[in-house]
Amino acid sequence: MILTIFVYTALFAFIFLSLAKAWSFAKMPMHSRWELYPVPKEKGRGEYGGSYYEEEKWFEKPREVSFAGELKDMLKEMLFIKNLFVHQRPMWWVSYALHLGIYTLFLWTAMLFVGAITELSGSVVAAETGGWATLVYYVTYVTGIIGAILVAFGTIGLLFRRLTVETLKIYSTPQDYFNLLFIFAVTATGLMAWAADPAFNYGRDIFKSLLTFSPIQAEGALALHIVLLGLLLLYIPQTKMSHYVGKYFSFHTVLWENDPNLPGSEVERKVREGSKFKPSQTWSAPHWQPGKPKDQ
Repeated sequence: MILTIFVYTALFAFIFLSLAKAWSFAKMPMHSRWELYPVPKEKGRGEYGGSYYEEEKWFEKPREVSFAGELKDMLKEMLFIKNLFVHQRPMWWVSYALHLGIYTLFLWTAMLFVGAITELSGSVVAAETGGWATLVYYVTYVTGIIGAILVAFGTIGLLFRRLTVETLKIYSTPQDYFNLLFIFAVTATGLMAWAADPAFNYGRDIFKSLLTFSPIQAEGALALHIVLLGLLLLYIPQTKMSHYVGKYFSFHTVLWENDPNLPGSEVERKVREGSKFKPSQTWSAPHWQPGKPKDQ
């Protein structure tokens, strides 16, 4: 039962810590307004980099904002890592392999859940069962294998590039290497567990245990995989790998935030609040230290 409690704890902690990080981003003081164009939410103007401000007496006219345009551009980055593809194509191949593998494993996890529900309903998820159960079996099988291979390839590829490409090597920290090795260790133990049960029956059994609040039966590579995966879920929201939370804020409230600062507006209120903010940290650069002349 200890393993079951651990899995529940890791899942709920991952959700709670991710939401807490999102809340901390949402409560941050207003950023320095960059107003980098094109801004996709500028309805009818985002495509050519235009702005609401280009209109004569724009402050007297109603403003049209396209959330759909903003969401479309944001999804290009979140789902396909568009900027990396445009500016760092060699890096994109391995980075996207990792991310696509993670997305595929999310689908695989969902299918394990569906498979567990199917079996609890009285059907057997297997290749020879036929109908819905067989469809669940094959989708689970394909997504599990493809996802694991992509994640393994992506982590090793990123690790290799950080070790061999000088422009990446000089900026890579020990945590960067640890993060990649941690993800690879989880993937490797998962592949070891899969080798002993290619049909992923163990995955459906785990979900059935979670759904029925019964002990998870696991040992060896499978037990190690569950523990490492749980620790990874606890670890990710507390590191820079939690950029899945920050993406929305970095686009919506930093890069594309160009709402007009008019008297009595929400922007004016945020500017007033931001002007009162006193940072609690100083610059770490040696040429900018407290009490040291700034021209040295």
